[in-house]
Amino acid sequence: MKIEYLKQFSKQLQRDMEWKIFGHRGKPCLVFPAQDGRFYDYENFGMIEAAKQWIDRGEIQFFCIDSIDLETWSNKNGDPRQRILLHEAWYRYITEEVVPQIMAISTRGNDDLKPTGILTTGCSMGGAHAMNFFLRRPDLFDMVLSLSGIYRADFFFENYMDDLVYINSPIDYMQNLPLDHPYIEMFQKRKIIMCCGQGEWEDDMIVSTRQLEAVFKVKQIPVWTDFWGIDAAHDWVWWKKQLPYFLTKLL
Repeated sequence: MKIEYLKQFSKQLQRDMEWKIFGHRGKPCLVFPAQDGRFYDYENFGMIEAAKQWIDRGEIQFFCIDSIDLETWSNKNGDPRQRILLHEAWYRYITEEVVPQIMAISTRGNDDLKPTGILTTGCSMGGAHAMNFFLRRPDLFDMVLSLSGIYRADFFFENYMDDLVYINSPIDYMQNLPLDHPYIEMFQKRKIIMCCGQGEWEDDMIVSTRQLEAVFKVKQIPVWTDFWGIDAAHDWVWWKKQLPYFLTKLL
């Protein structure tokens, strides 16, 4: 398996950011870490090994990036405006710095296989980021696989709401998206998968997943929502089973 490590200075964040690439070609997949996670977690917790057969066949290429959740979503004692402003800088880092590199790397030496878009995925908070980025930029991202995500910003920002928190709270902004908005037609042509277990530590995710599923239904946006059994916990052991199951449907 081809593996690359990158450490680059981000103009948006004014710091070095690290990421890792797994695979030599295939569908580009942007991996968001779980809450407070790092770029190496996806590999260390066995997710890359779980997808090894698709990587080796050149069907998918994983781009695992760093989060700054400790300074933003998880920093509940921090100033909420400053937290969300920093998150927006991270958003711009990904959309303006990471995405162009992903597209360039994924076509390097493979001009005959230019991707139409990027798949986003992640587990837990990573799933929330994957869904939020997909919904905010369907022009960049054409598939999303969110595992055990939560889709309301108030879970992290409680009673605080402003313009930037709002545009990072999918249930809120999707409820208000007009049916004639051009994104609706784009979403209808995309692949959207949400999966959530019904076991330990999944209660809040079950509620949030059902809420977003209901919004998608009202907006006439097809979505595959898959609730696994009461044994399926909010844990890597289950996400390692879910990832290959859904890759067989996406690739």
